[in-house]
Amino acid sequence: MVWVVDDDPELRKMVGTYLIDQGYDVRCLCDVKQLEARLEFQRPDLIVLDLMLPGDDGLTALRRLRDAGDDLPVVMLTARGEAVDRIIGLEQGADDYLAKPFLPRELSARIDAVLRRRSAVPAGTPMAEGGRISFGDNLLDLSARTLIQNEHPIVITSGEFSLLAAFVQHPHRPLSRERLIELARGPGCETDSRSMDVQVSRVRKLVEPDPTRPRYVQTVWGYGYVFVPDGTPRSR
Repeated sequence: MVWVVDDDPELRKMVGTYLIDQGYDVRCLCDVKQLEARLEFQRPDLIVLDLMLPGDDGLTALRRLRDAGDDLPVVMLTARGEAVDRIIGLEQGADDYLAKPFLPRELSARIDAVLRRRSAVPAGTPMAEGGRISFGDNLLDLSARTLIQNEHPIVITSGEFSLLAAFVQHPHRPLSRERLIELARGPGCETDSRSMDVQVSRVRKLVEPDPTRPRYVQTVWGYGYVFVPDGTPRSR
């Protein structure tokens, strides 16, 4: 089930009709108040959430979800498509974003990609069946799609999991931002390098003892990043 939360009735009708035609079970809501009221007794597979809403905006709703430990997949809609909107959305835990105006087909493709990452394997990434990778205090279970830290489960979004899975399956191998986008989101994804930097920053906050001095996801200056399982400083 997909919930579309937007205050524009024409957009809700257009998107809702298209997604229903694609086989989705769709519910359309007009604001955060309706969203949070329905979440008290029902849970969708994914939320399409507009950034600008009357009353509490989409970012506020997303922040409350993540602060409550809810990893419900969210595709954020932004009215202007400015980089700052996309970056803020990703920083708050959105799984993907789409700038208005957009084609319903593109939104459907983004929804499919997020749900595929959640239910299957990271796009383009080889998956070892039953794989469990330990590094530091972290245990990443590739089959269960979970992150455990000091025996406690950590809330991780589908986008964060896909990126971390790409890293741990390519240890000690420097990966460019473009290659990371391909591994974590699939070939042809239009995610920009700045957005990938934001996602890396979020992953570091999840797994690093001190995200300002990363040990496991290290920067390769002028190129990208590298995963170092033992946390040994890498010569630059």
